[in-house]
Amino acid sequence: MTSPAPAIAAHDLTLTIGDGARPVEILKGIDLVVPEGQTLALLGPSGSGKSSLMAVLSGLERATGGTLSVAGEDFAALDEDALARARRGRIGIVLQAFHLLPTMTALENVMTPMELAGIDTPRERATAELEAVGLGHRLTHYPAQLSGGEQQRVAMARATAPRPSLIFADEPTGNLDAATGETIMDLIFDRRAETGATLIVITHDPALAERCERIVTLADGRVASDTVPA
Repeated sequence: MTSPAPAIAAHDLTLTIGDGARPVEILKGIDLVVPEGQTLALLGPSGSGKSSLMAVLSGLERATGGTLSVAGEDFAALDEDALARARRGRIGIVLQAFHLLPTMTALENVMTPMELAGIDTPRERATAELEAVGLGHRLTHYPAQLSGGEQQRVAMARATAPRPSLIFADEPTGNLDAATGETIMDLIFDRRAETGATLIVITHDPALAERCERIVTLADGRVASDTVPA
């Protein structure tokens, strides 16, 4: 029985911000291989580099050095436009800030990115995804008419509707109360289980990290530990 192909393979990954006399090293030689279908937590305090690593792994930021393969693409060799194309339909991202378009309904917020990406039947898929996260009765509501938890469900539906093979969740419960946050995380894990996607959760919460199959802890831009929860 062969091992799953890696969804992510990073070697000696670095990220430096600024240039000239005082550049700031954010990532300092990250080695990380994530098999397809794994749930992995990137754990660490604020400033440890976990959100920067997520940005590089998801193609939102270009690494300064090292090699990086994501979903079969050589991300290290792609420019920003090519990275955007590589992300489309393959990578779903759920952030702490919901980033919903205020002039669009919940259905339109989920449907429009799929239309722009040329994905078939975007309205039907957006409707089904919103129904799956319990918002079938809120399709025509605007973000201002939704609670924080409902807005995060819309953002999650937007990320998962294209059926990406890789999902990133960066502190997705940071703007929510504890009970709502736990419900959102249950939904994220449920949607991942249904699609078999690789899930990477960026968090500073050890309890949330322990819901994943693997925990990679960052400190000062480096991997400090790589463990499997008991």
